[in-house]
Amino acid sequence: MPVVAVTLPHHRYEVRIEPGLLDRLGDAVKSAAPHASCALFTDSVIDATHGRRAAASLSRAGFRVTHKAVTGGEDHKNLDTVASLYPALVNDRLERKSPVLALGGGVIGDSVGFLAATYLRGVPFIQCPTTLLAMVDASVGGKVGVNLPQGKNLVGAFHQPHLVAIDTDTLTTLPPRELRCGLAECVKHGVIRDAKLFTWIEDHLDNIMRLDSATMVELVRWNVQIKASVVMADEKETGERAHLNFGHTFAHAIEALSGYGHYHHGEAVSLGMVAAARLAADTGRCPGDLPARLVKLLDRIGLPTRASDLPPVSQLMDAMRLDKKVAAGLVRLILPDRMGAVSIVNDTPEKAILAAWATIEAK
Repeated sequence: MPVVAVTLPHHRYEVRIEPGLLDRLGDAVKSAAPHASCALFTDSVIDATHGRRAAASLSRAGFRVTHKAVTGGEDHKNLDTVASLYPALVNDRLERKSPVLALGGGVIGDSVGFLAATYLRGVPFIQCPTTLLAMVDASVGGKVGVNLPQGKNLVGAFHQPHLVAIDTDTLTTLPPRELRCGLAECVKHGVIRDAKLFTWIEDHLDNIMRLDSATMVELVRWNVQIKASVVMADEKETGERAHLNFGHTFAHAIEALSGYGHYHHGEAVSLGMVAAARLAADTGRCPGDLPARLVKLLDRIGLPTRASDLPPVSQLMDAMRLDKKVAAGLVRLILPDRMGAVSIVNDTPEKAILAAWATIEAK
């Protein structure tokens, strides 16, 4: 099964992609972060189906396991949730080398990752993503954090995992809406980095939607390789890693103002990518047919490309200015130059951004 290595100047870890890996999780963690004890935090929705398997595997490998289910969802991705988890680590006397595992989607990974980054000033962290979005994006790269009422991910850290263990079999229990949201990030990777991936998704979408096992392993591997290559080139987002934010400045404004959970992250990203692509085409940055091709694929997936219930555009603009990627008061956007290549643009006129918002408003 595929293994993608992430090699940084100060740290190296593997992303293992394997159907059924949760049943062998204990041995994988023991190799990556050996210790007598560990903590497993699981999304409460999948705790019964996947959490018990993971905990049993860890116990078989000799770990003393602290196991706690956590309520997921963007509206619980906050400092209150993280604060509620520290006592489990303290009471069970987990130590600085005790690995902390996150089993679930991106919200659990981000929140538990922030917990691991801050408990005892940092303990080993293991990502066990169970959603497609978390597998191909959130679990790789070390970004961890939580939301504030004013915006997404405004409190956080870079805390690289010791291991990312991806069991693609968990996708068979994923609700269709969550599968579609994960595909938004896969499409994003095609637009920003790899035109061949975009075409491959177009050609293999039927197999993807029916969760063909071999197709899903290849989809995850390809996207993890792209994410890993970007992270290795720019770990702390001083340049190239910002490319991963294509569509996200629009998306984060939608999420913050619509109420976390009204639009799932992948749905907001879908809308944001369409707005950014149309902005690029309308300002002559990319070929005029790119937005139409993007919209056609997103429509086939079942992701939104227009919305009738967006907040007022003046509020959306204010939210964009609060985004953590703003520099010197300027909204920084990632805009496509062509399929497979994007640029960081800091000087987009406000008039053009307003026009981009208008292109995704359903009439």
